[in-house]
Amino acid sequence: MVPATSLVPPAALPGLKAVGRIVCRRTGAGGRASEEVHYVALSRRLTPAKVLEIKRAHWSIENHLHWTLDVLFDEDDARTRKNYAPENLAVFRRLAQNILRAHPLDRSMSLKMFRAMISEEFFFELFAYMR
Repeated sequence: MVPATSLVPPAALPGLKAVGRIVCRRTGAGGRASEEVHYVALSRRLTPAKVLEIKRAHWSIENHLHWTLDVLFDEDDARTRKNYAPENLAVFRRLAQNILRAHPLDRSMSLKMFRAMISEEFFFELFAYMR
């Protein structure tokens, strides 16, 4: 990533202190280069380095949380579209994720899920550690 720059915003936007501009340059497969420009609204003036730090921290959190839901629970492949079903299933997936994390067994979430699938005793044991 190229260092971000802070721009002074127009006076017509109350509460907006600055607008950050981040230019992302990537080299893809075959050596093809691409460039994207991202703008972020800021409620206070920040240094360019701090803008990049916050942007990267945001995406690391997003990627970390959603990776588990996508890989273990196949959330991206869900076909539910009607009414409140997608929201309800998302709540259940996050609840299951929290239950699996709370269990003290030092194993991966996927192994805990598999063990709960083959052992009814372990399945019910998981609920004993709910917070």
